[in-house]
Amino acid sequence: MTINTQKISSPVQVSYEIEKKISPIKRWSKLLLKSRTGLAGLIIVLLVILLAIFAPAISPHDPAKVNSANILKPPFWMEGGSLEFILGTDNLGRDVLSRIIYGSRVSLLVGICAVIVSGAIGAFLGIISGFLGGWVDALIMRITDAFLALPSILIMLVLIGVFGPSLTTLILVMGFTDWVSYTRLVRGEVLSLKERDFIRAAHSIGTKKSSIMTKHLLPNVFSTFIVISTLNVASAIISESSLSFLGLGIQPPTVSWGYMLSEGQAYLSTSWWIATFPGIAITITVIGITFLGDWLRDVMDPFQQGGRS
Repeated sequence: MTINTQKISSPVQVSYEIEKKISPIKRWSKLLLKSRTGLAGLIIVLLVILLAIFAPAISPHDPAKVNSANILKPPFWMEGGSLEFILGTDNLGRDVLSRIIYGSRVSLLVGICAVIVSGAIGAFLGIISGFLGGWVDALIMRITDAFLALPSILIMLVLIGVFGPSLTTLILVMGFTDWVSYTRLVRGEVLSLKERDFIRAAHSIGTKKSSIMTKHLLPNVFSTFIVISTLNVASAIISESSLSFLGLGIQPPTVSWGYMLSEGQAYLSTSWWIATFPGIAITITVIGITFLGDWLRDVMDPFQQGGRS
């Protein structure tokens, strides 16, 4: 009699092996379809991106064109409104819908560029801090603690007041103040990864520290970086809107959702649509990005995906 000593795979192992054979695109599509919030977030984000890209073709009017004959026209469903100006006009006769469409360009540009700047600074400092340790780690963490002790909006107000409000200044200032979250989380990941066998093996064969950080650590913290970046785009959009509302963000004639809120606050009791619709646009965009970021965090969680290879 012969005994079959072949190891019997458990259902979890079989399922994991099947998942590994599925292409990443199919696996992600399958996971996305299972998540209602993730799918809703992706649809919202894609719609906002399409609005920003094709704004000149979609916008029914010139967003900066002043029309004294159509000042403070209400939305089309209200008395005095018309389909020519679906969401009404502002105090200068400019079409609110067209301004919202063009405002999506500024919000996405500032949000994405600010995240790229802050992410690059934070990931760089986090990898160095976690990998090198010692006095380098202590110094970077003390600087991080100092930034955490001060409200980021206060730092932004001071820096913009010094250098003057502009699109470039806004992006750089937001990037310079929002790197802290990246540094702390990436550092935590690196502290865990550098004790793994593949890092120890790289040390033992004499691999340079710079090569270990760029070729081994950076790819392994990339999923965490993507998740943080997605969620921080929403925070950056809110920060841009807040600064523009205060008059320290995007300056006219460039259209910004935050500046539209600032202009419309004086007309809330009589012409509520001037500030309400930009506020709705900000809310929907931020919710969509947050939903997408939460879904990415779930699918990229190494404890749910069987660990990193």
